[in-house]
Amino acid sequence: MLTIESLTCWLVDIPTIRPHKLSMATMGCQTLTIVRMQCAEGVVGWGEATTIGGLSYGAESPEAIRSAIETYLSPLLCGQTFSGVAALAEKMNASVKGNTFAKSALETAFLDAQGKLLGLPVSALLGGAITDRLPVLWTLASGDTDKDIEEGKRLLAEGRHDTFKLKIGARDLKTDIRHALAIKAALGDEVSVRVDVNQAWDFTTAVKGMSQLQDGGIDLVEQPTPLWDREGLITLSQRFDVPILADEAVATSHDGFALAHGGFSGAYALKIAKAGGPAQALKLAHVAQAAGVALYGGTMLEGSLGTVASLHAWSTVKMQWGTEMFGPLLLKDDIVVTPFDFRQGQVSLPQGPGLGVEIDLDKLRYYARH
Repeated sequence: MLTIESLTCWLVDIPTIRPHKLSMATMGCQTLTIVRMQCAEGVVGWGEATTIGGLSYGAESPEAIRSAIETYLSPLLCGQTFSGVAALAEKMNASVKGNTFAKSALETAFLDAQGKLLGLPVSALLGGAITDRLPVLWTLASGDTDKDIEEGKRLLAEGRHDTFKLKIGARDLKTDIRHALAIKAALGDEVSVRVDVNQAWDFTTAVKGMSQLQDGGIDLVEQPTPLWDREGLITLSQRFDVPILADEAVATSHDGFALAHGGFSGAYALKIAKAGGPAQALKLAHVAQAAGVALYGGTMLEGSLGTVASLHAWSTVKMQWGTEMFGPLLLKDDIVVTPFDFRQGQVSLPQGPGLGVEIDLDKLRYYARH
């Protein structure tokens, strides 16, 4: 049992190593919403909620996440005792609708605190890790074809990554297809290249684009159409051999069931932020497993706290398409003491109780917004 005594939030702004171009925004800095959960008996848990480009990606901005926690969720939870994340989630969902990013940060912090109290890693609280090394791709998203090719070849030579994702959809179809296929040709047949359209195409454009991407050797196409076009996504998944990765269209177990029931074939991108926390994301994973839909570990470009929370969840299920938990590598700095071990296209799951990471309080104070 854990009694929550207080919650503290910071907005932490950390520059990226290069501009990161998506269909809806270009990022030069990432804002992490960091939560400290003080529990009875001196136990402290840490959590993170991170989104992309303020409100350009979705309905929750970093400022809104902090406001939801401080104004609504903190008064609701402080002074309360919970036996586990199920009771915590039920309490939050009964009084606060939506706001899954804010809830994810709190569920993460609770799991961290509970793991520390019990002397167990978060993965054990979520069912137990079946692996301590997870595959991690790298996203080439400078927007410049030559720069992306150079970056991809360098990372291959360094042995850090052997699988890449491209962000397209911000430009006209012809330009995007030329960009993607040039990178695929330059990196070679042995390298897996996927594309993320971030909902930028209508159905007609998606048909044309996917045909060319399939012929050009692209291995996976992520969310080509808007999240509301469930029927279009299902039709595309059945029409082409290249698999479709549903991302924005599938946040909860209910979304996953509806897509699978409609005949979707492909994969689901799990994200703790859109589901409401690591335990909530696994509910979608279990629906996918029952329906024969493959899994992929997605990121909101979190720092190390959000990344490691995701990794603990992903380690408990089979991720047929791997993960993209490279967020800490995109940041010029971070707020943890020990960086993760990224090499040979994989990342190691930190060991130790809770999340298994230690916060660098000096860096937290340095990057915190005042």
